[in-house]
Amino acid sequence: MYDLLVIGGLGVDVRVRVPAIPLPAADSVPVDPIDLRIGNTGAGVALAADALGLRVAVVDVIGADPAGDVVRAALARTGVHAVLGDAPAGTRRSVNLVDPAGRRMSLYDPRPWQGPPPFPAGEVTALARRATHVHLSIMDWTLPLLPALRAALPDGVALSTDLHDWDGANAYHRPFAEVADVVFVSGVRLGAGAGTLATALAPRTVLVTRGADGAEVHHGAGDPTPVPAAAPPAPVLDTNGAGDAFAAGVIAGRLRGAALTDAAAYAARVAAAACTHDGMEYPPGLLPRR
Repeated sequence: MYDLLVIGGLGVDVRVRVPAIPLPAADSVPVDPIDLRIGNTGAGVALAADALGLRVAVVDVIGADPAGDVVRAALARTGVHAVLGDAPAGTRRSVNLVDPAGRRMSLYDPRPWQGPPPFPAGEVTALARRATHVHLSIMDWTLPLLPALRAALPDGVALSTDLHDWDGANAYHRPFAEVADVVFVSGVRLGAGAGTLATALAPRTVLVTRGADGAEVHHGAGDPTPVPAAAPPAPVLDTNGAGDAFAAGVIAGRLRGAALTDAAAYAARVAAAACTHDGMEYPPGLLPRR
């Protein structure tokens, strides 16, 4: 059995520290050493959850390429159980520009999936039935499997998804929201429209993350519950993966019996701690387990 199954979202991040975002107009800009390491949203949730002591499995596709080797090696250094298929187009990758304050801008190369799903529906649903919580990344290969996945979940097993910077209108994101019980979404494009979105997605719980301004827990049309941001325990190095760490914190808190608002407050501390580390492979003791 697993506490958490993460479906999709493995890749690599090419991290580049830059003097400012946006970059100054120049033919070249000297930067610190450029790192290639495991990244993307599914990896962020899985690695943070593993660091929080959860039993984690992840299922996804990666390429038979150097980037895929980075992912495989990083997962092998953890307790995460990986079920990996082949991605003929290669491993997904992002170039993350990180400024001196730790803010980032991500340039995402999704390596779109072509053809039928890489895993039979029965294989994915069998994994889901062995988990206490399922977290779904918005990967294109999962779309045909969503009805079977939803139908296969036993009572009491929650399904969450992260819609990232969804504007509430892009049709691609909606099927993921509609199968989920808990929806994470960044407020960057929603602005003051988060309440309208939460009402539209009722009865699902919607958690809107707003970076240094904290988060909000929405329950349908009611007033949201604010979740203040936590103070980082050390200088901020990299905010990449903070939202994924927040999601992992909410999941861990709920699995340990916390009420949703208490789990979100705990998750804010997890996300703040994650920002003090460069990368998503968290050293023991960095992320608070309670």
